[in-house]
Amino acid sequence: MAHQRHYDHQRRACGLPPSHLALMLTSTRTHQPSMLTSTFAYDQCMTSQEGAADKRTRSAPSQVDVARLAKVSGQTVSRVANGSASVSPGTRQRVLEAMAAVGYSTNSAARALRSGTFDTLGVIVHKLARTGESRIVEAVVAAAHRAHHIVTVVDLETSSNQELAEAATRLSHQAIDGLIIIRAELARTSDLSLPHGLPVVVSDSQFFGNMPAVGSDQTSGPRAAVEHLLDLGHRTVHLLAGPADSVPASTRHESWAATLADHGREAPAPIRGDWTAASGYAAGQLIANDPSVTAVFSANDEMAAGLYLALRERGIRIPEDISVVGFDDVPLAAYLWPPLTTVRQDFDAIGHELVASLLAQIAGEATAQDATKLIPTELVIRHSTAQPSPRSIHRPA
Repeated sequence: MAHQRHYDHQRRACGLPPSHLALMLTSTRTHQPSMLTSTFAYDQCMTSQEGAADKRTRSAPSQVDVARLAKVSGQTVSRVANGSASVSPGTRQRVLEAMAAVGYSTNSAARALRSGTFDTLGVIVHKLARTGESRIVEAVVAAAHRAHHIVTVVDLETSSNQELAEAATRLSHQAIDGLIIIRAELARTSDLSLPHGLPVVVSDSQFFGNMPAVGSDQTSGPRAAVEHLLDLGHRTVHLLAGPADSVPASTRHESWAATLADHGREAPAPIRGDWTAASGYAAGQLIANDPSVTAVFSANDEMAAGLYLALRERGIRIPEDISVVGFDDVPLAAYLWPPLTTVRQDFDAIGHELVASLLAQIAGEATAQDATKLIPTELVIRHSTAQPSPRSIHRPA
Protein backbone atom coordinates (compact mmCIF):
# COMPACT_ATOMS: atom_id res chain seq x y z
CA MET A 1 0.00 0.00 0.00
CA ALA A 2 2.79 2.46 0.94
CA HIS A 3 4.73 1.54 -2.22
CA GLN A 4 1.65 2.06 -4.37
CA ARG A 5 0.94 5.40 -2.70
CA HIS A 6 4.56 6.52 -3.30
CA TYR A 7 4.29 5.44 -6.94
CA ASP A 8 1.04 7.39 -7.27
CA HIS A 9 2.84 10.47 -5.95
CA GLN A 10 5.57 10.03 -8.56
CA ARG A 11 3.02 9.56 -11.32
CA ARG A 12 1.11 12.69 -10.34
CA ALA A 13 4.32 14.73 -9.98
CA CYS A 14 5.20 13.71 -13.53
CA GLY A 15 1.78 14.91 -14.66
CA LEU A 16 0.52 11.50 -15.78
CA PRO A 17 -3.24 10.86 -15.53
CA PRO A 18 -4.47 7.41 -14.45
CA SER A 19 -5.36 6.42 -18.02
CA HIS A 20 -1.82 7.22 -19.18
CA LEU A 21 -0.38 5.27 -16.29
CA ALA A 22 -2.58 2.27 -17.03
CA LEU A 23 -1.51 2.41 -20.67
CA MET A 24 2.17 2.47 -19.75
CA LEU A 25 1.75 -0.43 -17.32
CA THR A 26 0.19 -2.70 -19.94
CA SER A 27 2.37 -4.91 -22.11
CA THR A 28 1.64 -4.52 -25.82
CA ARG A 29 2.07 -8.27 -26.32
CA THR A 30 0.29 -9.85 -23.37
CA HIS A 31 -2.00 -7.04 -22.16
CA GLN A 32 -0.85 -7.98 -18.66
CA PRO A 33 1.05 -5.85 -16.13
CA SER A 34 4.74 -5.98 -17.07
CA MET A 35 7.66 -5.09 -14.79
CA LEU A 36 9.81 -4.30 -17.82
CA THR A 37 7.24 -1.92 -19.27
CA SER A 38 6.62 -0.42 -15.84
CA THR A 39 10.32 0.21 -15.31
CA PHE A 40 10.68 1.69 -18.79
CA ALA A 41 7.69 3.97 -18.28
CA TYR A 42 8.96 5.11 -14.90
CA ASP A 43 12.48 5.75 -16.25
CA GLN A 44 11.06 7.61 -19.23
CA CYS A 45 8.98 9.80 -16.91
CA MET A 46 11.86 10.46 -14.55
CA THR A 47 14.25 11.22 -17.42
CA SER A 48 11.77 13.75 -18.77
CA GLN A 49 11.36 15.28 -15.32
CA GLU A 50 15.12 15.46 -14.75
CA GLY A 51 15.68 16.92 -18.20
CA ALA A 52 13.18 19.64 -17.53
CA ALA A 53 14.80 20.27 -14.16
CA ASP A 54 18.24 20.56 -15.81
CA LYS A 55 16.89 23.20 -18.21
CA ARG A 56 15.35 25.12 -15.33
CA THR A 57 18.64 24.92 -13.42
CA ARG A 58 20.49 26.56 -16.27
CA SER A 59 18.01 29.40 -16.62
CA ALA A 60 16.21 29.77 -13.29
CA PRO A 61 17.64 31.13 -10.03
CA SER A 62 18.60 28.56 -7.41
CA GLN A 63 18.81 28.32 -3.64
CA VAL A 64 22.52 29.13 -3.97
CA ASP A 65 21.61 32.50 -5.49
CA VAL A 66 19.16 33.17 -2.66
CA ALA A 67 21.65 32.13 0.02
CA ARG A 68 24.36 34.37 -1.48
CA LEU A 69 22.08 37.43 -1.56
CA ALA A 70 20.55 36.82 1.90
CA LYS A 71 23.97 35.93 3.37
CA VAL A 72 22.70 32.68 4.91
CA SER A 73 23.42 29.00 4.39
CA GLY A 74 21.71 26.89 1.76
CA GLN A 75 20.16 24.85 4.58
CA THR A 76 18.47 27.98 5.95
CA VAL A 77 17.05 28.76 2.51
CA SER A 78 15.75 25.20 2.30
CA ARG A 79 14.09 25.51 5.71
CA VAL A 80 12.33 28.72 4.72
CA ALA A 81 11.24 27.21 1.40
CA ASN A 82 9.76 24.20 3.22
CA GLY A 83 7.95 26.30 5.83
CA SER A 84 10.05 25.19 8.79
CA ALA A 85 9.39 26.99 12.08
CA SER A 86 13.05 26.73 13.15
CA VAL A 87 14.06 29.99 11.45
CA SER A 88 13.98 33.34 13.23
CA PRO A 89 11.46 35.90 11.89
CA GLY A 90 14.22 38.32 10.86
CA THR A 91 16.15 35.69 8.94
CA ARG A 92 12.98 34.35 7.35
CA GLN A 93 12.04 37.81 6.11
CA ARG A 94 15.52 38.36 4.68
CA VAL A 95 15.40 35.05 2.83
CA LEU A 96 11.90 35.75 1.48
CA GLU A 97 13.03 39.16 0.24
CA ALA A 98 16.04 37.53 -1.45
CA MET A 99 13.76 34.95 -3.09
CA ALA A 100 11.60 37.73 -4.47
CA ALA A 101 14.62 39.71 -5.64
CA VAL A 102 16.16 36.86 -7.65
CA GLY A 103 12.80 35.41 -8.76
CA TYR A 104 13.25 32.07 -6.98
CA SER A 105 10.28 29.74 -6.38
CA THR A 106 10.21 26.26 -4.88
CA ASN A 107 9.65 23.22 -7.10
CA SER A 108 6.85 21.40 -5.32
CA ALA A 109 6.85 18.51 -7.80
CA ALA A 110 10.56 17.85 -7.28
CA ARG A 111 10.12 18.06 -3.51
CA ALA A 112 7.24 15.59 -3.69
CA LEU A 113 9.37 13.13 -5.67
CA ARG A 114 12.04 13.30 -2.99
CA SER A 115 9.75 13.03 0.04
CA GLY A 116 6.84 10.99 -1.35
CA THR A 117 4.34 13.57 -0.04
CA PHE A 118 2.88 16.84 -1.27
CA ASP A 119 2.13 18.39 2.15
CA THR A 120 -1.36 19.11 0.83
CA LEU A 121 -4.71 17.94 2.20
CA GLY A 122 -7.98 17.90 0.28
CA VAL A 123 -11.28 18.93 1.87
CA ILE A 124 -14.75 18.24 0.45
CA VAL A 125 -17.59 20.14 2.05
CA HIS A 126 -21.31 20.31 1.29
CA LYS A 127 -22.56 23.94 1.43
CA LEU A 128 -19.55 25.75 2.85
CA ALA A 129 -21.67 28.84 3.57
CA ARG A 130 -23.43 27.05 6.43
CA THR A 131 -22.16 27.89 9.91
CA GLY A 132 -21.07 24.45 11.09
CA GLU A 133 -19.33 23.57 7.85
CA SER A 134 -17.48 26.89 7.58
CA ARG A 135 -16.35 26.73 11.22
CA ILE A 136 -14.99 23.20 10.77
CA VAL A 137 -13.18 24.09 7.54
CA GLU A 138 -11.66 27.14 9.24
CA ALA A 139 -10.42 24.92 12.07
CA VAL A 140 -9.04 22.34 9.60
CA VAL A 141 -7.10 25.03 7.71
CA ALA A 142 -5.63 26.35 10.97
CA ALA A 143 -4.62 22.86 12.15
CA ALA A 144 -3.12 22.01 8.75
CA HIS A 145 -1.14 25.26 8.78
CA ARG A 146 0.33 24.35 12.17
CA ALA A 147 1.42 21.04 10.64
CA HIS A 148 2.98 22.86 7.63
CA HIS A 149 0.36 21.63 5.18
CA ILE A 150 -1.84 23.54 2.78
CA VAL A 151 -5.50 22.77 2.07
CA THR A 152 -7.46 22.50 -1.18
CA VAL A 153 -11.24 22.87 -0.68
CA VAL A 154 -14.06 21.69 -2.94
CA ASP A 155 -17.58 22.95 -2.10
CA LEU A 156 -20.41 20.68 -3.32
CA GLU A 157 -23.91 21.83 -4.23
CA THR A 158 -25.43 18.48 -3.25
CA SER A 159 -24.36 15.59 -1.05
CA SER A 160 -25.04 12.89 -3.65
CA ASN A 161 -22.65 9.95 -3.71
CA GLN A 162 -21.86 10.59 -7.39
CA GLU A 163 -20.88 14.23 -6.88
CA LEU A 164 -18.87 13.38 -3.78
CA ALA A 165 -17.05 10.53 -5.52
CA GLU A 166 -16.25 12.70 -8.55
CA ALA A 167 -14.86 15.44 -6.31
CA ALA A 168 -12.72 12.94 -4.40
CA THR A 169 -11.34 11.55 -7.66
CA ARG A 170 -10.52 15.04 -8.97
CA LEU A 171 -8.72 15.94 -5.79
CA SER A 172 -6.78 12.67 -5.75
CA HIS A 173 -5.37 13.63 -9.18
CA GLN A 174 -4.31 17.05 -7.93
CA ALA A 175 -1.41 16.11 -5.67
CA ILE A 176 -3.05 15.64 -2.24
CA ASP A 177 -1.80 13.29 0.47
CA GLY A 178 -5.20 12.63 2.02
CA LEU A 179 -8.83 13.74 2.11
CA ILE A 180 -11.18 15.18 4.74
CA ILE A 181 -14.92 15.02 4.04
CA ILE A 182 -17.06 17.43 6.06
CA ARG A 183 -20.40 15.67 6.68
CA ALA A 184 -20.96 13.19 3.89
CA GLU A 185 -24.71 13.19 4.76
CA LEU A 186 -25.45 9.96 2.95
CA ALA A 187 -28.38 7.72 3.82
CA ARG A 188 -26.05 4.72 4.18
CA THR A 189 -22.33 4.65 4.94
CA SER A 190 -21.92 1.91 2.32
CA ASP A 191 -22.90 4.48 -0.34
CA LEU A 192 -19.59 6.33 0.05
CA SER A 193 -17.31 5.49 -2.90
CA LEU A 194 -13.73 6.78 -2.77
CA PRO A 195 -10.43 6.26 -4.66
CA HIS A 196 -8.65 3.12 -3.46
CA GLY A 197 -5.66 3.71 -1.21
CA LEU A 198 -6.38 7.38 -0.49
CA PRO A 199 -6.23 8.18 3.26
CA VAL A 200 -9.62 9.59 4.27
CA VAL A 201 -11.31 10.85 7.43
CA VAL A 202 -14.95 11.95 7.64
CA SER A 203 -16.44 14.59 9.94
CA ASP A 204 -19.61 12.61 10.48
CA SER A 205 -20.43 10.44 13.52
CA GLN A 206 -22.58 8.06 11.44
CA PHE A 207 -19.34 6.61 10.01
CA PHE A 208 -18.04 5.52 13.42
CA GLY A 209 -16.86 1.92 13.23
CA ASN A 210 -16.93 1.90 9.42
CA MET A 211 -14.09 4.26 8.53
CA PRO A 212 -11.95 6.93 10.19
CA ALA A 213 -14.34 9.59 11.53
CA VAL A 214 -14.39 12.54 13.89
CA GLY A 215 -17.75 13.91 14.96
CA SER A 216 -19.46 16.12 17.49
CA ASP A 217 -21.77 14.38 19.95
CA GLN A 218 -25.13 15.14 18.33
CA THR A 219 -27.07 13.05 20.88
CA SER A 220 -26.00 14.23 24.33
CA GLY A 221 -26.25 17.93 23.39
CA PRO A 222 -29.98 17.92 22.59
CA ARG A 223 -30.61 15.72 25.62
CA ALA A 224 -28.90 18.25 27.88
CA ALA A 225 -30.91 21.09 26.31
CA VAL A 226 -34.27 19.34 26.75
CA GLU A 227 -33.54 18.16 30.29
CA HIS A 228 -32.46 21.69 31.26
CA LEU A 229 -35.87 23.01 30.15
CA LEU A 230 -37.79 20.18 31.81
CA ASP A 231 -35.86 20.75 35.05
CA LEU A 232 -36.99 24.38 34.97
CA GLY A 233 -40.59 23.13 35.07
CA HIS A 234 -41.69 23.22 31.43
CA ARG A 235 -44.24 20.50 30.65
CA THR A 236 -42.73 19.79 27.25
CA VAL A 237 -40.29 21.29 24.74
CA HIS A 238 -41.13 22.25 21.16
CA LEU A 239 -38.56 21.65 18.43
CA LEU A 240 -37.45 24.03 15.70
CA ALA A 241 -35.85 21.31 13.55
CA GLY A 242 -33.22 21.47 10.82
CA PRO A 243 -33.72 20.24 7.23
CA ALA A 244 -34.91 16.67 6.72
CA ASP A 245 -31.94 15.77 4.47
CA SER A 246 -29.35 16.70 7.12
CA VAL A 247 -27.88 13.90 9.24
CA PRO A 248 -27.02 16.20 12.18
CA ALA A 249 -30.55 17.65 12.09
CA SER A 250 -32.06 14.16 12.09
CA THR A 251 -29.86 13.05 14.99
CA ARG A 252 -30.80 16.11 17.06
CA HIS A 253 -34.46 15.50 16.24
CA GLU A 254 -34.22 11.88 17.38
CA SER A 255 -32.43 12.83 20.60
CA TRP A 256 -35.06 15.50 21.39
CA ALA A 257 -37.90 13.00 20.91
CA ALA A 258 -36.15 10.23 22.86
CA THR A 259 -35.43 12.54 25.80
CA LEU A 260 -39.06 13.64 26.06
CA ALA A 261 -40.18 10.00 25.86
CA ASP A 262 -37.73 8.99 28.59
CA HIS A 263 -39.30 11.62 30.86
CA GLY A 264 -42.85 10.60 29.99
CA ARG A 265 -43.57 13.82 28.12
CA GLU A 266 -45.47 14.29 24.89
CA ALA A 267 -43.38 15.31 21.85
CA PRO A 268 -45.21 18.10 19.96
CA ALA A 269 -45.10 18.18 16.17
CA PRO A 270 -41.78 19.81 15.21
CA ILE A 271 -41.57 22.89 13.02
CA ARG A 272 -38.94 22.45 10.33
CA GLY A 273 -36.49 25.12 9.19
CA ASP A 274 -33.49 25.09 6.84
CA TRP A 275 -30.75 26.34 9.23
CA THR A 276 -31.27 30.00 8.22
CA ALA A 277 -32.44 32.88 10.41
CA ALA A 278 -35.20 33.51 7.86
CA SER A 279 -36.63 30.04 8.44
CA GLY A 280 -36.42 30.61 12.19
CA TYR A 281 -38.35 33.85 11.77
CA ALA A 282 -41.06 32.04 9.76
CA ALA A 283 -41.28 29.35 12.44
CA GLY A 284 -41.57 32.07 15.07
CA GLN A 285 -44.71 33.38 13.38
CA LEU A 286 -46.32 29.97 13.91
CA ILE A 287 -45.02 29.57 17.46
CA ALA A 288 -46.31 33.01 18.41
CA ASN A 289 -49.82 31.84 17.50
CA ASP A 290 -49.65 28.78 19.76
CA PRO A 291 -50.30 29.71 23.41
CA SER A 292 -49.27 26.23 24.58
CA VAL A 293 -45.60 26.84 23.74
CA THR A 294 -43.44 27.72 26.74
CA ALA A 295 -40.07 26.29 25.65
CA VAL A 296 -38.33 25.82 22.29
CA PHE A 297 -35.19 23.91 21.41
CA SER A 298 -33.79 25.28 18.14
CA ALA A 299 -31.52 22.92 16.20
CA ASN A 300 -29.09 25.77 15.52
CA ASP A 301 -28.39 29.30 16.73
CA GLU A 302 -29.19 31.05 13.46
CA MET A 303 -32.76 29.78 13.45
CA ALA A 304 -32.99 30.78 17.12
CA ALA A 305 -31.99 34.34 16.16
CA GLY A 306 -34.84 34.49 13.64
CA LEU A 307 -37.20 33.10 16.26
CA TYR A 308 -36.12 35.85 18.67
CA LEU A 309 -37.16 38.57 16.21
CA ALA A 310 -40.53 37.00 15.40
CA LEU A 311 -41.44 36.64 19.08
CA ARG A 312 -40.27 40.16 19.91
CA GLU A 313 -42.42 41.61 17.12
CA ARG A 314 -45.44 39.88 18.64
CA GLY A 315 -44.67 41.18 22.13
CA ILE A 316 -43.67 37.76 23.45
CA ARG A 317 -40.82 37.99 25.95
CA ILE A 318 -37.79 35.68 26.22
CA PRO A 319 -37.50 33.99 28.69
CA GLU A 320 -40.51 35.29 30.66
CA ASP A 321 -43.05 33.96 28.14
CA ILE A 322 -41.01 31.45 26.12
CA SER A 323 -37.63 29.93 26.93
CA VAL A 324 -35.27 29.27 24.00
CA VAL A 325 -32.20 27.03 23.69
CA GLY A 326 -30.03 26.93 20.56
CA PHE A 327 -27.28 24.69 19.23
CA ASP A 328 -23.70 25.47 18.03
CA ASP A 329 -22.76 28.47 20.23
CA VAL A 330 -21.78 30.74 17.37
CA PRO A 331 -20.09 34.00 18.46
CA LEU A 332 -23.33 35.93 17.91
CA ALA A 333 -25.19 33.82 20.50
CA ALA A 334 -23.64 35.63 23.45
CA TYR A 335 -24.64 39.03 22.00
CA LEU A 336 -28.32 38.40 21.30
CA TRP A 337 -30.73 39.90 23.81
CA PRO A 338 -31.17 38.11 26.03
CA PRO A 339 -27.90 36.16 25.54
CA LEU A 340 -28.80 32.75 24.14
CA THR A 341 -28.53 29.55 26.16
CA THR A 342 -27.13 27.03 23.68
CA VAL A 343 -25.27 23.77 23.13
CA ARG A 344 -21.63 24.44 22.26
CA GLN A 345 -19.86 22.43 19.59
CA ASP A 346 -16.07 22.55 19.84
CA PHE A 347 -15.27 23.26 16.19
CA ASP A 348 -11.58 23.89 16.91
CA ALA A 349 -11.23 20.44 18.50
CA ILE A 350 -13.04 18.82 15.57
CA GLY A 351 -10.69 20.46 13.06
CA HIS A 352 -7.62 19.52 15.08
CA GLU A 353 -8.69 15.88 15.40
CA LEU A 354 -9.57 15.61 11.71
CA VAL A 355 -6.11 16.78 10.66
CA ALA A 356 -4.34 14.69 13.32
CA SER A 357 -6.27 11.59 12.26
CA LEU A 358 -5.51 12.10 8.60
CA LEU A 359 -1.80 12.78 9.13
CA ALA A 360 -1.56 9.64 11.27
CA GLN A 361 -3.06 7.61 8.42
CA ILE A 362 -0.72 9.18 5.88
CA ALA A 363 2.23 8.24 8.11
CA GLY A 364 0.88 4.69 8.46
CA GLU A 365 0.34 5.08 12.20
CA ALA A 366 -3.43 4.61 12.53
CA THR A 367 -6.25 2.22 11.69
CA ALA A 368 -9.91 3.06 11.14
CA GLN A 369 -10.64 2.25 14.79
CA ASP A 370 -7.74 4.38 16.05
CA ALA A 371 -8.97 7.33 13.99
CA THR A 372 -12.49 7.39 15.43
CA LYS A 373 -13.22 10.16 17.95
CA LEU A 374 -16.41 11.68 19.37
CA ILE A 375 -16.06 15.32 20.48
CA PRO A 376 -18.30 16.17 23.46
CA THR A 377 -20.73 19.08 23.46
CA GLU A 378 -21.46 21.45 26.34
CA LEU A 379 -24.64 23.21 27.46
CA VAL A 380 -23.87 26.92 27.95
CA ILE A 381 -26.54 28.46 30.18
CA ARG A 382 -27.08 32.18 29.63
CA HIS A 383 -30.29 34.20 30.01
CA SER A 384 -32.80 32.89 27.46
CA THR A 385 -34.29 30.20 29.74
CA ALA A 386 -36.31 30.44 32.94
CA GLN A 387 -39.09 28.74 34.85
CA PRO A 388 -42.46 29.02 33.09
CA SER A 389 -44.53 31.80 34.62
CA PRO A 390 -48.30 31.49 35.11
CA ARG A 391 -48.69 34.14 32.42
CA SER A 392 -46.64 32.12 29.91
CA ILE A 393 -48.59 28.95 30.64
CA HIS A 394 -51.89 30.72 29.99
CA ARG A 395 -50.62 33.13 27.34
CA PRO A 396 -53.44 34.33 25.06
CA ALA A 397 -53.14 33.63 21.35
